[in-house]
Amino acid sequence: QVQLVESGGGLVQPGSTLKLSCATSGFTFSKHPMRWYRQRPGIERELVAAITEAGMTRYGDFVKGRFTISRDNAKEVVILHMSNLEPEEPAVYYCNTAVEVCPVTICYARDYWGQGTQVTVSA
Repeated sequence: QVQLVESGGGLVQPGSTLKLSCATSGFTFSKHPMRWYRQRPGIERELVAAITEAGMTRYGDFVKGRFTISRDNAKEVVILHMSNLEPEEPAVYYCNTAVEVCPVTICYARDYWGQGTQVTVSA
């Protein structure tokens, strides 16, 4: 059973640094890309960062070099380092991956999500 468990959120001041972690289990972590999304009130869920199995990364345009995604295949954890957090960025941050499932005769990539971790940026 695929499980994604985020941690590390909290209340921080503008300009602060925060590290989010996503512990995973139930699938071959090293063979799957991983992503961080965020959900702000009234706004569609946005891609924050993604990392491939090979370690290639990409970021949402709003990141502007402030965040870094990384993965530890031995510990099966994906990390999001966030720096210079801005006040408009309070959100719930979610860890995501897609794993192939074959319930009957057809296989497809199923999205899995963690429960999310709240990040609030306030002075």
